[in-house]
Amino acid sequence: MKKVAVIMGGFSSEYDISIKSGNTVIKNLPKDKYQAFAIHIRKDGWFYVSDQQKEYKVDKNDFSIDIEGKKIQFDVVFNAIHGTPGEDGAILPYFEMLGIPHTSALFDKMALTFNKKNTIAVLRSYGIPTADSVFLHQHDRVDIDAIAQKIGLPCFVKPNRAGSSYGISKVYTKDEMLPAINKAFKEDKEIIVEAFLDGREVSVGVINDNGKTKVLPITEIISENDFFDFEAKYLGKSQEITPADLDKETKDKIVEIATKVYEMLDLKGVSRAEYIIVNGIPYFLEINMVPGLTEASIFPQQALAAGIGLSELFDTAIETALK
Repeated sequence: MKKVAVIMGGFSSEYDISIKSGNTVIKNLPKDKYQAFAIHIRKDGWFYVSDQQKEYKVDKNDFSIDIEGKKIQFDVVFNAIHGTPGEDGAILPYFEMLGIPHTSALFDKMALTFNKKNTIAVLRSYGIPTADSVFLHQHDRVDIDAIAQKIGLPCFVKPNRAGSSYGISKVYTKDEMLPAINKAFKEDKEIIVEAFLDGREVSVGVINDNGKTKVLPITEIISENDFFDFEAKYLGKSQEITPADLDKETKDKIVEIATKVYEMLDLKGVSRAEYIIVNGIPYFLEINMVPGLTEASIFPQQALAAGIGLSELFDTAIETALK
């Protein structure tokens, strides 16, 4: 029986969401194949947290734990950390150095995709449509007039390296721009100001199924709020329609671009990318390499629509990693 370390938590605002995702993985892993361990990665240390909520410190020398005198080492790592140090790849060289396979793409690919600016720059070079944007560092001089002239209003202000819509604002006037920029800088020292695209928003899950790229049924997102913010994502303030009601031509375009993005970036594991469809053309927004994995999350909904249960989904991720 393979021993699986499900890493969760992390150092970002997405800590609690990651714990929920990690626990969903543990709950649904086939019990006859895997013995799963909840490994909480926190700023104060790394710990195995038992079902009884007892904590055992992880030995970082070889990524092992000691339970009542019994040393346990892991065959594979399931990465369920949203944000840093999981989704941005920061922790992955450690496992690669130890020779422990993991369910994510290689660390450099994770670092790339977690950085919205760099991902967009790479995809633009391959002809993938994206929204116009302006990049700002915390130390840059902010010229509101120049940004508004280049990007237009309304627009979005978002952290360059953050998820779950933390720090994002939709800006309608120049007066709203600076408060939105300051809000985004609380999440990251780099931000993006992005042009508003007036179209239908869709979310596209892609997996590596035994070496083959597979696009899952597409989800259309209809937010009750002004955009797909934290409330819309996690507090039921949106409709998530899977499969999306799209004509065949538009659907085929999305599948083609989603496949191209996944393969051009040389990704592995699970991913979920967001697109805005404008006049039949899908515009890439961003990609999540550790998407939400709870039963209510979009990615598992897409898998279920494809006839893939959570146990099969997580089992496939681990089998692919082990190969």
